[in-house]
Amino acid sequence: MVEIAPLERADAEALRAIRERPEVVAWWGRQADDFPFDEPESTRFAIRVDGEVAGMIQYGEELDPEYRHAGIDLFVDPEHHGRGVGTEAIGLVLRVLMEERGHHRVTIDPAVDNAAAIRSYEKAGFTPVGVTRRSWRDPDGVWRDSLLMERVEGPR
Repeated sequence: MVEIAPLERADAEALRAIRERPEVVAWWGRQADDFPFDEPESTRFAIRVDGEVAGMIQYGEELDPEYRHAGIDLFVDPEHHGRGVGTEAIGLVLRVLMEERGHHRVTIDPAVDNAAAIRSYEKAGFTPVGVTRRSWRDPDGVWRDSLLMERVEGPR
């Protein structure tokens, strides 16, 4: 069973170990010394599978009423890849963002060549909007492209 829970200090060791996995470093880069508590502007949750930490999902919000939306990002332990964990975690955080926080639009921006992530996000209802060129720097210092995706709910 997949659940999300606000981060606790007890989650840090497991999350740091997952962030060290090469499959995660490739997309998230090297972690800060104070990870997972290094981005106070982000709201972060531990992703748990059957009670065990299996990854992290986070969101940030634009609260200006003229541009109101949220953006999310996540990583899942490679041992749980291909099992729908990420898609399910996204559904849980979308419920928070859309039902509790009142957002009608949520974005995510995977690397254009992260096919597995893109499939997961499409399963969660996200659609491609376009490519943002040279928008993130990979762990080797190379600028890479991202696929901007969004999920929009409700009337125009």
